[in-house]
Amino acid sequence: MNTYSKTLLRFSALFALVGAFLGSHMAGAGSLAFKTVHAHILVVGWLTLFAWAVYYKIFTPANKVLAAFHVWTAIIGSVGLTVGMWLYYLRPFDLADGLVTVFFIVGGSILLLSFLFFAVLTFMKTEDEK
Repeated sequence: MNTYSKTLLRFSALFALVGAFLGSHMAGAGSLAFKTVHAHILVVGWLTLFAWAVYYKIFTPANKVLAAFHVWTAIIGSVGLTVGMWLYYLRPFDLADGLVTVFFIVGGSILLLSFLFFAVLTFMKTEDEK
């Protein structure tokens, strides 16, 4: 499970870097165009993934399959949601509206699954419990 902690921590650090960069870009440009994407990158990407990294550092879930699903849906969902938001709100490419909307919704839905998996994990016994 230490691998999960390190993986989530590394992705958290990448989200923090991107979020901080977007914040400084918005300040320098005097534009709030990225505000929604910036906020979600920091809250979902940086803070949530960091909190889950700490969880896996402290606890060792007994259900390894559910833990694996949790970690990978967290990463895929965080990336999917925030990239989907960027595509949806800022329209940087000339992509079809339906494709952009589906990307946004699928990313958010995968992230929602990761929150569900985490909630279930927290109510299950860990390897540390007898």
